[in-house]
This record gives sequence, structure tokens and C-alpha cells, in this order.
Amino acid sequence: MSQAISSEAAGLSDWLAAAGFAADRIEPLQGDVSLRRYARIAGLAPGDTATAILATYPPDIRSTCGRFLRTSGLLEEAGVPVPRVLASSCGEGWMLVEDLGLETLAEWGRGRPWEEVGPWFERALDLADRISRIPVASLEGLNPTLDSELLSKELAQTWDLFLEPNGLTGDAPALRDALDAICANLGAETPVACHRDFMVRNLMFAGGDLVVLDHQDLRLGPPLYDLASLLNDTIFPPPTVEAGLLAGLGSAEDRVRYHRAAAQRTLKAVGTYTSFARRGADRHLPLVPPTLAQCLQHLARVPESAAVARDLTAVWGRVWSQVRSGGIC
Repeated sequence: MSQAISSEAAGLSDWLAAAGFAADRIEPLQGDVSLRRYARIAGLAPGDTATAILATYPPDIRSTCGRFLRTSGLLEEAGVPVPRVLASSCGEGWMLVEDLGLETLAEWGRGRPWEEVGPWFERALDLADRISRIPVASLEGLNPTLDSELLSKELAQTWDLFLEPNGLTGDAPALRDALDAICANLGAETPVACHRDFMVRNLMFAGGDLVVLDHQDLRLGPPLYDLASLLNDTIFPPPTVEAGLLAGLGSAEDRVRYHRAAAQRTLKAVGTYTSFARRGADRHLPLVPPTLAQCLQHLARVPESAAVARDLTAVWGRVWSQVRSGGIC
């Protein structure tokens, strides 16, 4: 056992041994901006996987550990592949999960022709559908519903951290009214189970299939929210492909519902990227221009915001160059 493990948390080596695992090396991994930390554990006991991922939950977020275990069970019951939990002690804030490697669908698919990427999106759509069918009652007390209030709160972060500081609100009262109406209409839909961050950066390959990561925020939300997340993050399907993927929605009103969810999700994501950057993690800033462009397209297809979108085209247009040059963050 390396000294690094001993310094990571007192008693970790004893916990691993009690759980039937031995380890002789720990490799810290780059994580997100949350307090949760990750490391690759190497040298596990013979007969099991050669490596595993250690997730460490500090006291402030220790409840997340229990939620991950609970949502793992719910998703497995729904036929959704998730990382296998090898051992856990939520009281200590430790969890050992199977090592799926480093390459997400986002990283694998970047730059590849759609003919190669498309089938995996089709599989992801099937997984999103399975998630949406998880019984509502089983999510009780798990996470707050993604209702109109929470949807609006998410957009408030984007407004405060990105739009207003960079002079991108345009006709501010009209934009506020449009966004409030979008969130109100999304919140009025009968909620279903949502992953909450169902995107290509949270999908990995294992055993010839996709495995869903970061599912501890599973909750009730708008029925098309996960679909909107998948099609509007990192890898953006061409418009004709997006139209084909949406063909199953049926009515024109269903497509409007999708564009509402996508408009909220993309604008929320811009605020998230900005928040990350202000905390020192700026690797997502290159996603701001394409995500904001996606948002504008969706706003233009929603009755509540079509007029606002026309006005915002010129206002937001300068973002494409200024983000790349570091003028906006």
C-alpha cells in the first residue's frame, strides 16, 4: 500500500482489506468541480478486476454516496447498465466501483462521422426511455423534482454569471418573461424519472454496451428533459439527424415541448460552464459558443420565445469570437 493511500484517508487500507481487496498503488484522477474525488486503485486481489475506481465523498457531500447506491439499484432494475459497485462505506465516504477506463462517448465520438456515432445515440435513446419508465413512487424522497421553480433557478445562475455581466440580455424584460414562461410550461407537464445529466460525457463503453455514469441526481422532471440533454451536449447531431431522432415524438406540440426543454437545458449549461470556469475549471468554455447557438435555435422554435430569439441573434452573435479569444467567461 503506497503512502498516498494512507494520506488520502485514515483507515482506507484497512477498509479495502476488510472488503477483500488489496491495493499497492493509487493514481488520482481528474474529476469535476464537486468535492467528490476519484482515484484508480491498482493491484487488487487476484481473481477480481485488476483495477478499480475509488470515489471519496467528504463529509459535506457524504449523502451523495447513499443516493448513488439507491439510484444504482433503481437503474439496474430498469435494465439500464451502470458501473458495478464493488464495495462501499457511505459512513466513511468511500466507494469502490468497476474501472471502465477513461474514454466517454463524448471523447470517443469527437470528430467521428455520424455513421459511426449514430448507433450509440440510438442506444442512448433506448436507455433514456427505460429511465423514464422507472415508477414515480420509487423516487420519493430521493431528489427535488425538476419543477418550474428549480428550472427557473438554474437559468437565474446563467443570467447572473454570464448573460448580464457580458451585456447579453438584449430586451431584458422580454427575455425574462419568455424564460419564465418556458419554465412554467415545462413544470406543468406530468413529470417522469429523469437522469438529470443524461449526456455523452456521462456515457461510457463496457462489454459492447453503454454504461450510464453520475446517476445520483436521478429525479422527477419534464418527460423530454433527458432527450434534450443528450442531443445538445458536446456532440451535436446535424439538424437532419436531429429531426430523424425526434420523429418518434409524434405531434408538432411534442416537438415544441422538446424545444422548450432543450432551450432551458442549453441555457442552463452555459451558466454551469461559466460557474466551473470561475472556480478554476475552464475546460468546458469551448462548449459555450455551440451550446449558446443551440439554445438560440431552440428559442426560435418555441412560441413563448420566438420573437425574443430574433432580437438575440445579433446580441449573442459576438459571443462566438469573444469566447474563443478569452473576452467572455
